Amino acid sequence: MHVELFQKAPFGELVPISGSLPGGGTWNHWAFLPSPLGDESPELSSVAYRRVADARAALAALDSTAQRLPNPRLFRSSTLRLEAQSTAALEGTYEPLARVLAADTDDVQDPSMREVLNYLFVAETAFGWAEEGRGWSVSGLSSLQAVLVHGTPSEREHSGQVRPVQVVIGRREGVPATEIPIKAARYVPPPPGDDLEARLRELVTWMQADHRGRIDPVVATAMSHYEFEALHPFHDGNGRLGRLLVVLQLYSSGVLTEPSLSVSPWFEARRSTYYDALLGVSTYGDWSTWVEFFALGLSESAEAARSRMLALAAVQGELKEHLRATPLRTANARVLIDFAVAQPTFTVAQAAAAMKMGSPGAKKLIDSLVTHGILAPYDERVYNRRFFAPRVMDVLLHQ
Repeated sequence: MHVELFQKAPFGELVPISGSLPGGGTWNHWAFLPSPLGDESPELSSVAYRRVADARAALAALDSTAQRLPNPRLFRSSTLRLEAQSTAALEGTYEPLARVLAADTDDVQDPSMREVLNYLFVAETAFGWAEEGRGWSVSGLSSLQAVLVHGTPSEREHSGQVRPVQVVIGRREGVPATEIPIKAARYVPPPPGDDLEARLRELVTWMQADHRGRIDPVVATAMSHYEFEALHPFHDGNGRLGRLLVVLQLYSSGVLTEPSLSVSPWFEARRSTYYDALLGVSTYGDWSTWVEFFALGLSESAEAARSRMLALAAVQGELKEHLRATPLRTANARVLIDFAVAQPTFTVAQAAAAMKMGSPGAKKLIDSLVTHGILAPYDERVYNRRFFAPRVMDVLLHQ
């Protein structure tokens, strides 16, 4: 870590750390400990304030659209899959979106797909807790982190707990290949120990406090996202958990009533700027650049989510209109269309469960909708074949 950049940091301090070298000997260096978040908003530029206002407007438009739809939850699964694909890509695990949209939740043979599908389970669990009114805790986050890395190369003996080891983030350009990782790193987060766990507990409490009247919810979310990433409390999965907490915090603060927002695709497309803006808070206390960037990301992500939601709702209406022109005017056929909008690809067994009917009846209905061009086989497998609505997939891949 370039220690000189952090020596005059207005929002945090350097703390000494040391360790052993693999071949013998020791090293001494520094880690950065961010200051706890306060009860007042940081001073921001006029541009940052405008971006925050734009983000609030875009999030309000998204939420208003979701509330007007008969069942906005139909679009949650596809939103989570978009987020799962992009949030994994930000951390270096890339799976094509088409494959993620088609993957079954028990498709865990491929380690990289396992990482993506683990995120889906974690997000669905976290949103379920939020809907039940269950608060967050260090133990809750730790349990989600354990699930996130389960069965992947990142799983460790200490998964599911605040990290008991020192970690480093990135590598500075131009550093000799012989330099040890701790000194070559771009950023060295706080050392492990009781203080790190206490700081995480303090942050979790802060995120759930009511800051209205003092800090705008968008600014508060930007502040807590920075703090979580700067603390880097787990050995792996911090980026994915941190971006999930963005949506959860907006949901818990009432900015969103349906967690239909996916932020990682926007950040993934600007990953260098994303990391630079976070680092700028640590090195220069530059909250304005970070909040401006973060708010722009929320604004454009909300607009994209709203556009996708409206497009899927339009396709849902078109498919039901198409259905009315066929002899298949049953309630189960309409339920099947809703299911095809909610589930990008599905098996006969999954459709049967959704319609609460036997598999033979579900297969017959699916075949009828295939005949009328509403559904289509997704693959050529004979066993456990998947089906989909081509118009729905087109929206998800190209919207």
